[in-house]
Amino acid sequence: MPTASERHRLKRMAYGHRTPHQARQRATIVLLAARGRPNARIAAQTRLHADTVSTWRGRFAAGGLPALTDRKRSGRPVSFTALQVAEVKALACQLPAGTGAPLSRWSCPELAREVVARSIADSISPSTVRRRLKQDALKPWRYRSWISVHDPAFRPKAARVLDPYARSFDGVPLG
Repeated sequence: MPTASERHRLKRMAYGHRTPHQARQRATIVLLAARGRPNARIAAQTRLHADTVSTWRGRFAAGGLPALTDRKRSGRPVSFTALQVAEVKALACQLPAGTGAPLSRWSCPELAREVVARSIADSISPSTVRRRLKQDALKPWRYRSWISVHDPAFRPKAARVLDPYARSFDGVPLG
C-alpha cells in the first residue's frame, strides 16, 4: 500500500504528459492495485498481460517507488576502451594531410583503416567509427581542409598569378 506522498508521485507519473510510457504503465498498475483491484482486472483495464501486472505489483511491494525503474542489464561487453575512443576522435579532428594521408577530408572508412594502421584498435568498422563520432557531433567528412604547400618557391610563383588581381606587378602598383 503506497503512502500519501508515494500516491501523489504515482498520480503525477500516471497522468503526467511528459512521463515515459513504461513509467506511466507501472504507476497505473500500482495505483489500481492500491484500490484493491485484482491482477486480472488490472490487466484487462491496462491491456497488459497478467504476469506483467503481477511483476510490477510485486516489485513495488518489495522496494517501493525506486523498484519501478528498470534494472541494470548485462548487455554486450564494451569492446573499445575510453582511451581508444578518445584516440579515434582525436584522429578525426586532425587534418588528413597532417597524418600523411593523401586526402582532403576524412571519411569513416578511411578513418577505420587509419585506426587499424596505427594499431589503436585491432579492428573497427566504419559504422562503429561513425557512431563514436556521432556521440560528440563530429563530422570530419563535411570539413574541407586546405592543400598544404610543400614547394619553397610557391610564393613567387603564386605572386605572378595573384598580383594582377591586387593591381600590382613585381611589388610595383599598376597605374
